[in-house]
Order: sequence, then structure tokens, then C-alpha cells
Amino acid sequence: MHLAAPMIADAYKARWQVELLFKDIKQNLKIKAFPGAELNAVKAQIEIALCVYLLLTHARSVSQSTASFQTLLRRLQVSVFMRRSLAELLQGRPPTSTDRSPQTVLV
Repeated sequence: MHLAAPMIADAYKARWQVELLFKDIKQNLKIKAFPGAELNAVKAQIEIALCVYLLLTHARSVSQSTASFQTLLRRLQVSVFMRRSLAELLQGRPPTSTDRSPQTVLV
């Protein structure tokens, strides 16, 4: 009861930003199941998901891409075995026939 109203409001705003971050992570990365039941396995999966989220968010802001996070994540999932630069992926250029890696070429 000794804190000023603006200080409490600022603390609530900061807390709300953290809540929005976790909401975005839950919606976009969709961790549905944990392969390991141990605490370390769960922590590792959450940390990896956070790293993916932060790296894609940073790449999106640096490239000034207007695509949604979900769109970028889908593009990355679809072209994981293609030889494409991250800039091409973020800009949404369609892949060319030379983008395929040797593992994906059908004989």
C-alpha cells in the first residue's frame, strides 16, 4: 500500500508484455507434447522453442518482412531441405529448380 499508482501501473504493463510474449509462443510454436518426461527434457524443448521464436522474430524485424510469424514458420518448415538463403525465405520468393538439395532430387 506504500507504492505510487504510476509505479504499479508500470509494473502491470511490464507483466502484461510478458504474458503477450508467452501467448504468442504458445500460439505459434505449438508445443503439443514433450518427448521426455524428465524436467531437463521439458526445459530443453521450451528453451529450443524460445530460441526459434527469438531468431525468427529477429530475422523478421531485420528483413522488415511484412509476413506473419506463422507464415515465416511455415515457409521454414517447407523449405528446410532446400538450399535457399534466409533473405529469400523471408521475402517469400518461390523456390527455383536449383534450390533443391541432392537429398530431395527424385531420380
